[in-house]
Amino acid sequence: MRDVRGVWAAVGPRVARWRQDPVIVQSVRSAAAATVAYVVALQVSSEAAPLTAPLTALLVVQVTLYATLTNGIRRVNSVVAGVVIAIGFSVLVGLTWWSLALLILASLAVGHLVRVSEYVPEVAISAMLVLGVTEVGDTAWARVFETLIGAVVGLVFNFLFAPPVWVEAAGESIEDLARRMRRLMIRVGEEAAGRTPVEAAEAHLDEARKLDFDIVEVDAALKQAEESLKLNPRVREGLLHRVVLRTGLDTLEICTVVLRVLARTLTDLAREREPEPLFSPQVGAAIERLLAEIGDAVVSFAVLVTTDVSRSAESAEARLAAELSTATATRDKLAQLLLDDIQRDPRQWQLHGAVLTEVNRMLDELDTEHRSQRLLEELDRCTREQRERSPRLTRLREHLRIPSPLRRNRSSRNRSALTGRTK
Repeated sequence: MRDVRGVWAAVGPRVARWRQDPVIVQSVRSAAAATVAYVVALQVSSEAAPLTAPLTALLVVQVTLYATLTNGIRRVNSVVAGVVIAIGFSVLVGLTWWSLALLILASLAVGHLVRVSEYVPEVAISAMLVLGVTEVGDTAWARVFETLIGAVVGLVFNFLFAPPVWVEAAGESIEDLARRMRRLMIRVGEEAAGRTPVEAAEAHLDEARKLDFDIVEVDAALKQAEESLKLNPRVREGLLHRVVLRTGLDTLEICTVVLRVLARTLTDLAREREPEPLFSPQVGAAIERLLAEIGDAVVSFAVLVTTDVSRSAESAEARLAAELSTATATRDKLAQLLLDDIQRDPRQWQLHGAVLTEVNRMLDELDTEHRSQRLLEELDRCTREQRERSPRLTRLREHLRIPSPLRRNRSSRNRSALTGRTK
């Protein structure tokens, strides 16, 4: 028994990580759904090897339930459209080199008309496969039937075994981005406090520019998380989750832009003042301390927007408020030191003022009151869009006096909930 526990203690964390890996989860789910679809098709189809069913299930089962539903509909539409086109061509002209060319052109055109998105080539593929067989009628409808089997199995599979909610993975990517920003801020602060060569300042500027690529990767993870929240039976208040994470990433993206501008300002200042220090010792030390404090606040902000446990959110919010208060006091001290410094030496006063402006922008973006207002505006915008997309459903809710999910959440839109405390 102890040996089993020891093995599980060693293997358990690795298995837990595998269960959170989208690639592994998707591979297992797709293989299982395709196998089930093939077994079902063998029982009900007249074909000896009904491979269209597992192929359809493989394409239908996606990482999220929302993607599965939308892909299933488009997949069936593409196959049915291709089969109908093939039947028409087989009756009229048969299979020749020029009819094949016309078939492909017609299939691609119809694929765009029926709006099957990425499955436009599947319309032409289905049409060619069906046109190339002898018994067009039987094979065509068998292919449609197998496609329906695969689509139904894929949909049922995702309903019975709901895909994971990828919010945790998106939260980890947001926190990793915040920590990379903090490390860069610390290095930029050390640059401001010492005698920095232009080459080192330019290296930090390049690193700040590379944060744009990190933003793209985090955005992709967040889109997957947002999609996993749609139509998922495991999730309550999915909209609030999506808005909290999305606005949180927007704030971090703004901070990365400001950080890049700050790195550019210090690089320009290094060019102008070389070989002199960028700032006086007191000003440099204040900038170093201020950027370190803002870096800590950025990490606390990321933890706050990715935390869904009330007690942890309260702790993260209190820590963020304390760090912002400390950074604000340091900013005020820096402002006075810069003013004194500029009065003694007015050279490059514009760059000195730019440094203060940029740290002010980051502090303003991280402010909890600013974030609360942004979240309220975003939730109200989503409410309006939902009403515009589904006016009949909205009128029915009002007629039956059934509050919408957004309106039920209205009472929870207080300052604490909107700064990251989702349920």
